[in-house]
Amino acid sequence: MMTEMLILALLTGAALGIFFFVGLWWTVRKGLVSKTPATWFFLSFFLRMAVALSGFYWIAQIGQWQHLAIALLGFIIARLVWTRIATSPYDQELIREKHHAP
Repeated sequence: MMTEMLILALLTGAALGIFFFVGLWWTVRKGLVSKTPATWFFLSFFLRMAVALSGFYWIAQIGQWQHLAIALLGFIIARLVWTRIATSPYDQELIREKHHAP
């Protein structure tokens, strides 16, 4: 039972992370070409934070700090994975140049 709850916490944290960071990526893409970028960023921030905090609050209600820590780990893993996936070829070229610069 304990292992299943930890896996559920990890998956929930990963889902929250995917929602948060994909939403951030999408907001930046839309916000940069919008006539009202402040509105995009403001509303996106509050929506993403509301969902993430509600999810972590729900996990915290389970009653053990380990579940919350594992969910945070899932959130961070989702960030690392999405950062790798969402990096554009232009960004990759900048990263290569940075590492080879004297």
